Amino acid sequence: MAYVLAVLAAFANATTTILQRMGVETAPADTTMRLSLLAYAIRRTVWLAGFGVMVGAFLLQAFALHYGTLTSVQPILTLELPFLVAILWLWFRQHMTWREWLGALGAAGGLALFLAVANPISGGEVPSPSDWGLVTLVCVCAVTGAVLLTRVGPIAWKAAWFGVAAAIDFALTAAFIKQMTRDISAHGWGFLAHWSPYAVAVAGVMGLFLAQNAFHAGPVTASQSTLVIVDPLASVAIGIGLFNDSVRTGGAAVPLEVVGLSIMFAGVLSLAMSPLVAHVKSESGEDDHLLTQRWRHLHGEAEGEGGTGAAWGTS
Repeated sequence: MAYVLAVLAAFANATTTILQRMGVETAPADTTMRLSLLAYAIRRTVWLAGFGVMVGAFLLQAFALHYGTLTSVQPILTLELPFLVAILWLWFRQHMTWREWLGALGAAGGLALFLAVANPISGGEVPSPSDWGLVTLVCVCAVTGAVLLTRVGPIAWKAAWFGVAAAIDFALTAAFIKQMTRDISAHGWGFLAHWSPYAVAVAGVMGLFLAQNAFHAGPVTASQSTLVIVDPLASVAIGIGLFNDSVRTGGAAVPLEVVGLSIMFAGVLSLAMSPLVAHVKSESGEDDHLLTQRWRHLHGEAEGEGGTGAAWGTS
């Protein structure tokens, strides 16, 4: 059940990326990194649809974390990138090169190998306040260190380290979400009297802020690469250290797990550096309106006509 929910969450994340990219793709250039961009976006039906799907993705991830382990759920979410290129290929008829095909196969195959060999099992650990304090402190220090490293070096270096900071924050947020689902199960609406929902809100907002800085600091290929690689690694570490999740370690298990993760990371890295993914993930607004124009072309829409794109607010 947890695996299915996590896969659905990954697909929903990819769909969110597409819809919200379409929602802001035609925004005026002078709205970048300003509140006016949000004001423009919320008037677009397609962007609002993306926001609704994003809420659904959050709920799917929360249920997946409730039923499964942090160690298994977070790596599955890296399937967002294969789903993203699949949507671009099937729905927008974008050309896929060997990079996208091998990247998608590598990401899915490596993940399957890791999960099959590792067989992550929940330890049933209920972290103590001191455990939470220690893990949170370590993550905050790691995020702070990564942000400090963005103060020096070329723009690709800065984007990469902002990506590292955001990835660690997202991994910690996932741990908070798992705790929140436990509080909901135990206390119902009384979970609002506990710390977990507020930790999710604070960490989630900070993660989005760091991710936005990552995308704007330099090449999206640099930031996206570190995001998709560091997040699952940090999540596995937190899952094992905080929740006492366990993976197989006997015999050839560890080498095979390393091979599986390596193949998966090579696949997502290839996808993260793909021009297709870079365009959709980029927030610079410097390139053509690829998604919007492609949608109109496929549906035979002209400017000002009342077709699907106009109904969705993509014109």
